[in-house]
Amino acid sequence: MNICLKPVDENNFLDVFNLKLGEGQERFVSHPIRSLAQAYVYRTQCQPFAILDNGKVIGYVMVIYDYDIPEYDIWHMMIDASCQGKGYGKAAMKLVLGYIRQKPFGDSNRVALTCSKSNSNALALYTQMGFAYTGTEDEDEVELALTIR
Repeated sequence: MNICLKPVDENNFLDVFNLKLGEGQERFVSHPIRSLAQAYVYRTQCQPFAILDNGKVIGYVMVIYDYDIPEYDIWHMMIDASCQGKGYGKAAMKLVLGYIRQKPFGDSNRVALTCSKSNSNALALYTQMGFAYTGTEDEDEVELALTIR
């Protein structure tokens, strides 16, 4: 496993568009086309990344900074269906948190994300990485947060 994050650009955006979720996972994550449209709208506070293994795009994640709170938010993380269950999500999350520790958009140690209550695999990953439930819920999603050092 040779995981890295690469900003989404003209060389890899089509590979990101072609990522596939497992059956039934569409309710958990927005399609990358929608996510990249959001990244464009929030481009002064957002960085979309392709997740690569040995140069092949195997996933996608977006980091956005919320100036109002302030905090970093992890949006739309997904691993292609063909690569799930192999540890890529955990490896990618470590890289994402390393990126956030550099504080590219602003000075905050708080990292938050939301997750469907029924997405047990993602919830297990996030809690294993140190994220804790904040008590905030919105319909079928819960918020988790982590303080980075």
